[in-house]
Amino acid sequence: MVKVVVWGSLQALTEGKAEVEVEANTLRELLQELGELYPGLEPQLKRGISVAIDGRIYNDSWFKSVAPNSEVVLLPRLSGG
Repeated sequence: MVKVVVWGSLQALTEGKAEVEVEANTLRELLQELGELYPGLEPQLKRGISVAIDGRIYNDSWFKSVAPNSEVVLLPRLSGG
């Protein structure tokens, strides 16, 4: 299981949980599992979010591997330059 820290306003979409666990091997699997577990989060996932895995931000890297001991943080989509 991968522990995912849910940041800021996204916690309202995970029933107020600041940390959740999902079974996933890739970023795509992780996001799919989160959408299934928390249907209220699904629209935000479709609009786009950012995910930090071991300190690096990923926006659309669907096949990035996620290890059970990875530090994963789910946050609103980061943009800008």
